[in-house]
Amino acid sequence: MNGQLRRDPDEDRQAEDLHEVSDPAAVAQLRSYIADHGLAAGDRLPPERQLGPELGLRRSSLRRALEILVHDGVLWRHVGKGTFLADDRALAANDSLSAVARDISPADAMRARAAFEPSIAREAALHASAADISRLELIADRARHAATWREYDSLDADLHRAIAEATASPTLLALFDQLNALRAMISWGKARRTGPRPPDNHLSFAEHDRIIEAIAARIPDEAEEAMRRHLQTVSTRLEA
Repeated sequence: MNGQLRRDPDEDRQAEDLHEVSDPAAVAQLRSYIADHGLAAGDRLPPERQLGPELGLRRSSLRRALEILVHDGVLWRHVGKGTFLADDRALAANDSLSAVARDISPADAMRARAAFEPSIAREAALHASAADISRLELIADRARHAATWREYDSLDADLHRAIAEATASPTLLALFDQLNALRAMISWGKARRTGPRPPDNHLSFAEHDRIIEAIAARIPDEAEEAMRRHLQTVSTRLEA
């Protein structure tokens, strides 16, 4: 294996470079908003629920644009407080994260994910609200009907993060985002795909359904095991 894993066609940002997955127009809109409002280092952006409608952006497009600017050092996030224009402290933190990413292989990133995300699914089964579960089901349905691989990638990323949000733990969500930030900095190579969109028998559809069903049924052991099996199949495909 040599620590060199090919990117899996099924998974969020591993499928394409973070900038490629994002909507360039959304990033441009966000940059224009920052400039037009005269925001300076240390100033806080409005919360996503306010900023999205103001810019006319879907939540997933806005979140991806925010991730781009965080990755590029323009913004930084403080858990529980919001998103801010970067200052020297934030830029130093981003540089530190980039330094860590240089020492991480795709195999190690998958190992970390396999150790962490099953526990996230377990916590979601214990703490998800009815609204959280409805959102998971809606995202999964949209992913199943995605017209392109790019649309699927975006929805798949939204689904995995929505599971982390369903834990109702800002700490776990912050750790999830940190791991995703590291993964985004790793060079995964190019995905090998056939067809313009995921096929109807795309394996992750059924795997995601099992995870959501266990969360909805409030069975933490099954949610944890369903996520573990999902990530194991992803890892197996990467090693092939």
